Amino acid sequence: MVSVAGGNPESTRVDRWLWSVRVFKTRTMATEACRAGHVAVNRGVTKPATPVRVGDVVTIRFDGRDRVLEVARVIERRVGAPVAAECLVDHSPPPPEPGLTAPGLVRDPATGRPTKRDRRQIDRLRQR
Repeated sequence: MVSVAGGNPESTRVDRWLWSVRVFKTRTMATEACRAGHVAVNRGVTKPATPVRVGDVVTIRFDGRDRVLEVARVIERRVGAPVAAECLVDHSPPPPEPGLTAPGLVRDPATGRPTKRDRRQIDRLRQR
């Protein structure tokens, strides 16, 4: 971590930045997401200590959706929500509307165990 005059760092750890801009509630959650492979910096494999700089693109798989964030400003400490919003540019696709699923993807639990034919159809849908 190299510090520039004025106290603003040039880079910081990706887990610390994600916590600072309020993507994750705790730094531990951010670290675990990095270790689990849910975070990528510039489409590369990411460890919690991977440095991020201004202009880097951080991709996160969180809460069942992908978030694509561009680093606009590097910060190391947790700040208020308005300041945190200025530190990133969100390029994420819009979240899916709740309740909209493709027909046939939801099975009624009361129908019992799926038959062999049902399992084959489910496998075909998963391969798409």
